[in-house]
Amino acid sequence: METVDVIVVGGGPAGSSCAARLVRAGASVLVLDRAEFPRTKLCAGWVTPEAVAELDLDVESYPHRFNTFNGIVVHLKWLKFTLPSVQHSIRRFEFDDYLLRRSGARVLVHNVRNIDRVEDSFIVDGTFRARHLVGAGGTRCPVYRTFFREANPRARELQAATYEHEFAHQWRDERCHLWFFEKGLPGYAWYVPKADGYLNCGIGAMAEKLKTRGEDIKRHWNHFMGVLARRGLVRDAELAPKGYSYYLRGGVEVVRVDNAFIAGDSAGLATRDLCEGIGPAVTSGHRAAASIVEGTEYRLDDLAAYSSDIGLVQRMLERAFAGSRLRLPENRGAREAVGL
Repeated sequence: METVDVIVVGGGPAGSSCAARLVRAGASVLVLDRAEFPRTKLCAGWVTPEAVAELDLDVESYPHRFNTFNGIVVHLKWLKFTLPSVQHSIRRFEFDDYLLRRSGARVLVHNVRNIDRVEDSFIVDGTFRARHLVGAGGTRCPVYRTFFREANPRARELQAATYEHEFAHQWRDERCHLWFFEKGLPGYAWYVPKADGYLNCGIGAMAEKLKTRGEDIKRHWNHFMGVLARRGLVRDAELAPKGYSYYLRGGVEVVRVDNAFIAGDSAGLATRDLCEGIGPAVTSGHRAAASIVEGTEYRLDDLAAYSSDIGLVQRMLERAFAGSRLRLPENRGAREAVGL
């Protein structure tokens, strides 16, 4: 049986960020992921400047596609305006593989099925043993399922369903566009150009609201494709969209059980206004590593729940997506406590 200090389940941004800090601290780390990297990952690929900074990512030396927008074009019913905001786009196919390789951790392709707690260790599928375990395997993470599902149940009203496609396309408009509540969609649609001729188009909506209305997300997708065609943004492209789901930020009080941790989408950390998940995933991964290495408290309840710093935008989008405002606890200096 292979024994290491920490097993990280999931090699996405949360898992690779956690693994990188652990390796730098001298811990022996094993990352288990059911997919072989680089792997296809459905995602608009929006990365904030804050996430770039926390990753200590040198944009100039980053070897893959990296695009920067100086503003986002917002379509809201009959209104159209540009939010002056510097944001970036990447291809998750490349980005996740780069971060995982950069972490320096040992990585194995392994679909985790069973986790046992034996004395002071965790044993994964009778093959791997570690004193610490980090669940960063997304919505269906086996660490969440085994140790956290009852203590930290997910709220159905916070489940977001998405339908999207990323493809090679010589886009005509280099700007990022967002459409909110288009034809009653309880969410938003996006057009995100990537560097060197790639484009991601998709829609995201609150699954419970779609179900209550008896609506199919595919119908909204078809309408959105018509919008893009009429605007001349997408032409002569054969699209094969696929769907997935994740959870917006809810109550995250129980994120550690003994020496088991959850991070990223396993904890349901996507922001409640713009549904952005990469930034919170990176931060939570770093915090989990700090708690393991330094013995500090592991908290995520004070983690930023919003992408926008415009209060009116936060409230409008949060009410439309999550249904009610999240009550955040007072920040008890948790950021300082975990060394961030």
